[in-house]
This record gives sequence, structure tokens and C-alpha cells, in this order.
Amino acid sequence: MKTNKSPLVKTLMQRHYLINFCFRLSIFLLILLIYLIRKDILVDMMTRKFTFGITPLHVLWLGFMIMMIGHIRPKEIISMAWGKSQEKNFHEVPNYSALNLLKFVQDQNYKAWLVLLIWLCFNAIFGFLYVMELIDSADLLMLTVFYFLSDYICILFFCPFQTYIMKNRCCVNCRIFDWGHFMMFTPMLFIRNFFSWSLFFTSLIVLIRWELIYAKYPERFWFGSNKTIQCANCKDKTCRYKRLN
Repeated sequence: MKTNKSPLVKTLMQRHYLINFCFRLSIFLLILLIYLIRKDILVDMMTRKFTFGITPLHVLWLGFMIMMIGHIRPKEIISMAWGKSQEKNFHEVPNYSALNLLKFVQDQNYKAWLVLLIWLCFNAIFGFLYVMELIDSADLLMLTVFYFLSDYICILFFCPFQTYIMKNRCCVNCRIFDWGHFMMFTPMLFIRNFFSWSLFFTSLIVLIRWELIYAKYPERFWFGSNKTIQCANCKDKTCRYKRLN
């Protein structure tokens, strides 16, 4: 007799995400502590060049860059949410409706543009405050690290874009899943130095790569045409904690 797997048993991807969430939370809390106690240290590290020594923020920058390169260059252990963009993970639903796929694409494109508009307008506020010198580079770094943590909050617990705009079933079915890095490093656009701009423009490459694949192979992104991302075939189960809320 078959038995259902206990809901307490975590999948490999759940464990992966939870470990990364704890790691990101630790980084956020550490930088927040420095920000609250010695904000001037963060400002100094944000503006210091390599010639004056390597700082922890340089190490953090390197970690960010490696993280994004991992999305540009495919790796073996990936989530279904990101892996759906790859050809090897596309398992076609027989006789799927091309018309319904087109409707899906049009609907999701409209919602994606809406998300982009809201995101850019929201972050333009911080850009304006920075230009007016009402906030400084340390404030934008703190915002970036908060986005860094929020990326996993959205995946595991609650995503306002999913709930209120995209209306997708889960991250596995998310049309804008790989927008995370672009959103994360948007505040870095306003700081004019190599480290901040390299983060932002690398994240832009990740975004463009995702969008090109989506435009060319939309059938990989819809559960009506790709069996892999249907709930019955999901191996990640990263939506579990959202469903418990």
C-alpha cells in the first residue's frame, strides 16, 4: 500500500532555500548592526578603492557577482523555477492550445510590465533622495541588502508581486522569477563607482537573458504546455510555507 510523504519532510530544494535564507538573514543582520552602530564605516567601505585595501564589502561584492554568474552559466543543481528556462526541462503537454499559450503570454507580459513600472517608480524615490543628499551610499547599501533578504522571503513565505499582480500559482510558475537580481541591485544604479555599477549591469544581463529565452520559448514557462512545472510533477515544493500562512 502506498503512503503519502509526510508534510514535515523537506525536499532538497526546500533545504537549500532555507539554508540560503538563514545565510542571507545573517548578512542582513550583520550589516544592519554596523549601519546602526557605525554607519560611517559602511560609507568608508563603499567608497574605498582596492588600492587602499580589501574590505568585507569587496568580499560581499564578489559573492554577489558569483551568484549572478551562476544564473548566466547554467549549473547542475537548480530549482524548477529557474530550470524551466532550459530546454532539457521542457516536457511538452500533448496537443496543448497555442491560442491559450498566446493568451497566457499576453497576460503575463502586461503584468510583468506593471511590476517593472511599480518597481522603478518605487526605487526612483530613493534615487531622488540620494541625489538630493538626503540619504547616502550606506542607506542604499542597506536597502540592497534588505532586497537581498526579501528575495528569499518572497520565494518561501510571501511575495506581494505574486499575490497582487502576477497571480501565478507559485515560484515554479513565476514568469519573472529571474528578475530577483535586477530588483536586488536597482539601488546600486545610483552610486557611481565600479562595484555598484558592475552589480547593477550584471543583474541587467541576467534579466535580459531570461527575457530573451522567455520571448523565444514561452511554452517552457506555462504549465499548460510544459508538464515539468505542473503541480503534480513538482519536486521542489517550495510553496509549502506560503500555503501554511
